[in-house]
Amino acid sequence: MFYRENGQFKTSYQADQQIFPIVQDRWAVLLIVAFAFVVVPFAASEYLFLSVLIPFLIMALAALGVNVLVGYCGQISLGSGAFMAVGAYGAFNFFVRFEGMPVVLAILLGGVCAMVFGLVFGLPSLRVKGLYLAVPTLAAQFFADWMFLRIKWFTNDSPSGSVSVTHLQVFGLPLESSASKYLFCLVFLAVLALLVKNLTRSAIGREWMAIRDMDVAAAVIGIRPTYAKLSAFAVSSFVIGVAGALWAFVYLGAWEPAAFNVDLSFKLLFMVIIGGLGSVMGSLFGAAFIVVLPIFLNQFLPWLGALFGAHFSTATASHVELMIFGALIVWFLIVEPHGLAKLWSTAKQKLRLWPFPH
Repeated sequence: MFYRENGQFKTSYQADQQIFPIVQDRWAVLLIVAFAFVVVPFAASEYLFLSVLIPFLIMALAALGVNVLVGYCGQISLGSGAFMAVGAYGAFNFFVRFEGMPVVLAILLGGVCAMVFGLVFGLPSLRVKGLYLAVPTLAAQFFADWMFLRIKWFTNDSPSGSVSVTHLQVFGLPLESSASKYLFCLVFLAVLALLVKNLTRSAIGREWMAIRDMDVAAAVIGIRPTYAKLSAFAVSSFVIGVAGALWAFVYLGAWEPAAFNVDLSFKLLFMVIIGGLGSVMGSLFGAAFIVVLPIFLNQFLPWLGALFGAHFSTATASHVELMIFGALIVWFLIVEPHGLAKLWSTAKQKLRLWPFPH
């Protein structure tokens, strides 16, 4: 009875088009955001920041970018790791080559570099579609690996391709502690998630979804496939590029091209599939699941083995992780193709009717 919209009347179009039309949802989101900004920085441990929270925030942002392209526009992409790499190395070059370059501006410019890179490799989407689109995006992944490993200019003439950034400051404040890095990533995620959510509710977002559902019918009613597909590639690549810059600057500190290999692209795609295609909330659920599951298995498998007198090595735990990932993807595709976000939506719908069965 506590999750009802009885008596919540809409008296304007603005009120009817709110992101969270139910008052309980608005208060719940505000409380979660306030808890994340105010309580978590003082309550979380160093291990929780470095192993769970910061990777979750950055991966959620990257999954959000992938969801724009795959979930909302229906374009298959296997080159997300390449877009993250372009964002990371683009931000690095702006940061080291321009004296006094602010970190925030360098990260945003890294996102712009990834956007341009995504537009170039998004051009084949105008002629191919479906699974065939996986080929040019996969080519982008291999091209980025080659480019940052062989062209030394991108790595500031580093012979191994490994680069690093130190002494980061934001508005004169040092970005050294785990709590400050967490808040820095949280601000980026909150702002870009709000922008993406509003984009998907706007005219361009409806064009993306029309192209996803049936591109021929969308073209018949006046939607421009060229503009819709390339704009989806641009927005997706920008968000993924910003996530790549954050992953390199904030989480890794020092990195090489192998940090953004094809495994990362597949992991991001798994996040979107498990979390839910075409859902901002699904990006958060998928990132939380993929980040937390390996940590849980590393703690749970040794305990389970000791319980039955068996020994699980680190290699065995990593193999079990891959097996569970594969099994879960198959399970979600068969049982619930819309992922965890759909399960959450169904639970909320049942709460709106509880305790009545109809």
